[in-house]
Amino acid sequence: MGCNSKLPTGSDKMKKAIRWMSEELLAHPQKKRDTVIKDAEIRFDLSPAECEFLSKNFGESAP
Repeated sequence: MGCNSKLPTGSDKMKKAIRWMSEELLAHPQKKRDTVIKDAEIRFDLSPAECEFLSKNFGESAP
């Protein structure tokens, strides 16, 4: 899979996951982003492509 920053298809789950991550990080600023991303991946049953998108764009090492 190439480096693609577009939102993967089936983005309803992704929208909910990103919204939840944002709320979670605002409510608990001490939590690490990577931990919140892993929780979102499980909570919203995301595909490998969706997980990769979150890690690349929202992870601790995101640009």
